Amino acid sequence: PNMADGGRYYNEHDDRTMPQFRNRKGKGMGRSFDRPRRDRQRGGHSGNVGGPGPRMRLGDADADIVMSDNSQDSSSQHRFKPYGRPFRKGGNGRFDRDGRQGKGKGGGFRGGNSGGGGKNQTGWYKIPHGKKYDKKWLLGALQNICSVPFKPVQYHIDHSRAHFYIDDSATANALHKCTHKITDRDGYKVEVHVNPSAPPSYLLSELKPEHLEPLKQCMSKRFDGSQQALDLNNIRTDPDLVSQNIEVILNRKTNMEAVIKIIEENIPELTSLNLSNNRIHKLDDLAELVTKVPHLKTLNLSNNELKSDRELDKLKGLKLVELWLNRNPLCDLFKDQAVYISAVRERFPRLLKLDGQDLPPPIGFDVETPTTIPPCKGSCFCSDDIKALILRFLQQYYSVYDSGDRQPLLDAYHDGASFSLTTPYSTQNPSRSSLGEYHKDSRNLKRLKDSTIRYRLLKHTRLNVVAFLNELPKTQHDIASFTVDVNTYTHTLLAFTVSGIFKEVAVDAKSRESTMAFSRVFITVPAGNTGLCIVNDQLFIRMATTEEIRRAFVAPAPTPSSSPVPTLTASQQDMLTAFSQKSGMNLEWSQKCLQDNAWDFNAAAQVFTQLKMEGKIPDVAFIK
Repeated sequence: PNMADGGRYYNEHDDRTMPQFRNRKGKGMGRSFDRPRRDRQRGGHSGNVGGPGPRMRLGDADADIVMSDNSQDSSSQHRFKPYGRPFRKGGNGRFDRDGRQGKGKGGGFRGGNSGGGGKNQTGWYKIPHGKKYDKKWLLGALQNICSVPFKPVQYHIDHSRAHFYIDDSATANALHKCTHKITDRDGYKVEVHVNPSAPPSYLLSELKPEHLEPLKQCMSKRFDGSQQALDLNNIRTDPDLVSQNIEVILNRKTNMEAVIKIIEENIPELTSLNLSNNRIHKLDDLAELVTKVPHLKTLNLSNNELKSDRELDKLKGLKLVELWLNRNPLCDLFKDQAVYISAVRERFPRLLKLDGQDLPPPIGFDVETPTTIPPCKGSCFCSDDIKALILRFLQQYYSVYDSGDRQPLLDAYHDGASFSLTTPYSTQNPSRSSLGEYHKDSRNLKRLKDSTIRYRLLKHTRLNVVAFLNELPKTQHDIASFTVDVNTYTHTLLAFTVSGIFKEVAVDAKSRESTMAFSRVFITVPAGNTGLCIVNDQLFIRMATTEEIRRAFVAPAPTPSSSPVPTLTASQQDMLTAFSQKSGMNLEWSQKCLQDNAWDFNAAAQVFTQLKMEGKIPDVAFIK
């Protein structure tokens, strides 16, 4: 039988799990169908005698559920053909998009084409429904309104639908009566349809215990110990298995699990595995290779039915150097060979051979054991002159930037300057993060693909740059946290990166202080005799780490002044001058060091020496 939904008739088949049965007189065998037919069939019902049960479908226009029943026939005349393609036609019942029954007569379900079958007949009913529905929600909603309790069997996802089975017609009929009684969050009614189905695939495909030993012997025959290679190409046709009427179908979960278990227990050092010509369409059951066959280097999956390169994600833990995927549908999805290689190598970065062709050597870091990133070594300047120039520039720039009025920064930018702001790429809701204020203006090229938006977010000319800076939250930067790296230095250009910590200053009761980290690339040109003029400014902002927050703002930011605080005694003034000369620090930082050590010159000198050796004194302390 087949059902109509929204003007579409659904004939479904599954060439992986369904046998192809011939209907003989007096012996009915229902078949389930998985694939929709788009041609409408007109006319009345074509069903004859009442069949063994309904197929059930739950869904709206893009979601469906199917249940089915069939009489089980153990006759040897009906040999199981795992790759047969059953098909039948006929249909009834039509439903429109929002779940109201249309003008088509009938509806619900039709009987099979032969065999008795009453309401209480036992058998199997397959229920596919929309993948978009949450499993817990859907099953719970059905349990709540169904007149009899039911136990769904083998709930699984297949393409856009999810399926489960029921094992008696009474329950199937009860579920069918639930049609149009559940409303989803979009306001659509969930439809329930019923059609016959074969038993769940795992019941058909379970390897019997007495078959495991012949399978093990067959695999032993196909194993090359000198190469640690196992050839399971087209194993379902192996004469040793066929002669014993044993079917090993590797696109079935239990069959593949049995094979992997034999490998794990007998040849765990396996390095090469050939699974070609086995009609494998998904790699879920191969995921265990990552942990159970860790030395696998070569894998042949050619001549199978893999339709998407996303299946390869399930094997990403394998350290493959050779992989065969040719003659799979997924190979036709790529516009050229380079894109194909890139997609595969993204999953297996060590790959040297693909489909028998040598690849260029991989570029990457071959890190076998966990490695700790070395600690930051602090600022890197080209020379003392450049160091003094940059530190003086930063002190002046951030003194204005944090003052509350950033308009004077116009003097720091070139007339044709450019500026961009970037925040980390994230799939989370930015409004829930403290970065929400910056997210709307973020020019993260990984997130933005539209060239028009990219251009709009790039601020041009110094007037636009400073106007934008004035709109950003008020801040206070911890200059002591700054790290500077000079990238490029010529007589006409100086490019450097400054990284550090800042916090947003609360300006009213609604705002709150948030500590953040930044990295900023300045590209500057000489201005005047000792100044710099910004031609390009790129600011990256992220949330600060716990350690960065702990270390930030420990020392109070120095207040710029040209002379020491005048409240010092004459002896303190002399000590301060001497300490500044010996340490190289400016007067502000020298005074702080002496004050922290109760004006004990020797104690202050020891503390200074220790902190300098540990790199804990910021560069700004030495600007005079």
